[in-house]
Amino acid sequence: MEMLKFARIAALCSVAIALPALAQSTPAIDIIFKGGTIYDGSSNTPIIGDVAIAGDKIVYIGSKAPELKSAKVRTIDARGMIVAPGFIDPHTHADRFLDSEDPNERLNLPWMKQGVTTIFAGVDGGGQTDVDSFFHDIEMRAFGSNIAAYIGFGPVRGAVLSDDGRAPNSAELERMKALVARGMCDGALGLSTGLFYAPQSFSKTDEVVAVAREAAVRGGVYDTHQRDESTYSIGVVDSVREAIAIGKWAGMPVHFAHIKALGVDVHGKADELIDIIETARAQGQTVTADQYPWEASGTALEAALLPRWSVDGGRAAMLGRFASTADLERIKDAMVENIRRRGGAQSLLLTARDRAWTGKRLSEIAAEWNITPVDAALQIITRDGEGTSLVSFNMADADIRAFMTRPWVVTSSDGSHGHPRMYATFPQKYDQYVRKNKVIDLATFINSSTGRTADIFKFDRRGHIRTGYFADIVVFDPAAYAPVADYIEPERLVTGVSTLLVNGALVIDDGKPTGMAAGLPLRHVPPAASCIK
Repeated sequence: MEMLKFARIAALCSVAIALPALAQSTPAIDIIFKGGTIYDGSSNTPIIGDVAIAGDKIVYIGSKAPELKSAKVRTIDARGMIVAPGFIDPHTHADRFLDSEDPNERLNLPWMKQGVTTIFAGVDGGGQTDVDSFFHDIEMRAFGSNIAAYIGFGPVRGAVLSDDGRAPNSAELERMKALVARGMCDGALGLSTGLFYAPQSFSKTDEVVAVAREAAVRGGVYDTHQRDESTYSIGVVDSVREAIAIGKWAGMPVHFAHIKALGVDVHGKADELIDIIETARAQGQTVTADQYPWEASGTALEAALLPRWSVDGGRAAMLGRFASTADLERIKDAMVENIRRRGGAQSLLLTARDRAWTGKRLSEIAAEWNITPVDAALQIITRDGEGTSLVSFNMADADIRAFMTRPWVVTSSDGSHGHPRMYATFPQKYDQYVRKNKVIDLATFINSSTGRTADIFKFDRRGHIRTGYFADIVVFDPAAYAPVADYIEPERLVTGVSTLLVNGALVIDDGKPTGMAAGLPLRHVPPAASCIK
């Protein structure tokens, strides 16, 4: 246990820190993968050969590793299997696992069984303001996968303004900026925003820019759940333009979280959004995105259907407005439009655990209760103080395909409860868009799930199979790797991954979890002199 703790502490430099070069003599080899089809995480043609691991590093890639006869060397037959870098998921909602006191839950099996070795936290402007404590907790308690994290605009704003919809005054803005600066100096990748969600949605563009600059000067990324992915407020086109403008004015890269065209009003808009982004890229701006390969999105019922003004001030204020006849009529009118925008009540599947409405469409519940879909939704929101998760079938496959083929788009799950994307995103992309429909090839799938992501976020020696790189490696059966979870039973673990290494440790062996928690916090290191204390 002490050795593992030492190894975890020693590897805290896994992002943007130079480590000593490998010794000239080959270290003692621990694991050899023999005869696999090796995809190195780039877009290169694969090779058939061997990969050797010593400690937490890759020390050999080639046609034939040296024959080693030692009881200490584990040789794994990878013939007929894909050997690739461990997948990197840059947008997750793994809070249940991160916060759990159960060491088995902290193994993070929904992602690990997919072949994911690194996940991001603090997305959609969430997370916490104390990034240092977050990483320290990950390090001390042991976690299955590596963790990178953002400083979230939501908790930063909430710490200063609570749930208020107003703009900050100058002193309050300085406090928000200081929180972001501290989070960046403690290892955050950048600033994450969720401008679609109240109370973040109350922020004006200039407020976001001012706060984002604190992340920019410390080498951070602007990661955003953009203000509108549909026609809720400013529209998806202007929302994309706003995010790009924030990055330009703040002086930092822009990364779109789970890019999409959501709802019947914007189906077919992918090409226009792509043109806007690629124009910015051609002008020298760094703009990237992640995407999940599902036609249904997932969020809370309140976020999907309620107008933003109705939740200003938090839940108590919202319920007060429900009790006001005038306010309630305005809310209902907006909800009718929001239900239409998402494809109708029959397109809305309620997925919160252990509720009377779990697994039913909003249209079904309305019929059972003999009320309108709007009234059914209001009853659910009123009764469920914890919030009800929702799956909305509201995206067009043509738009998904258009985004997926762009060289600046990577794979993410947006993994959240009640949606199969938490348990099956990476095999879904492989099964549906590589194997069955041939939208992309296998090398592109692996690159967009590994090396491309690592390169965007400047991870040190991760995301590729190269000598001297950290041994985050997945071995999977190309014939068996496929999603098992679906919208009705969203929490089924994937099959098809035979072996998974995290920092050289066998966390899945012969298809079974070993119980080893080998993940490390991946702290971003800001430029020198940007964090003088």
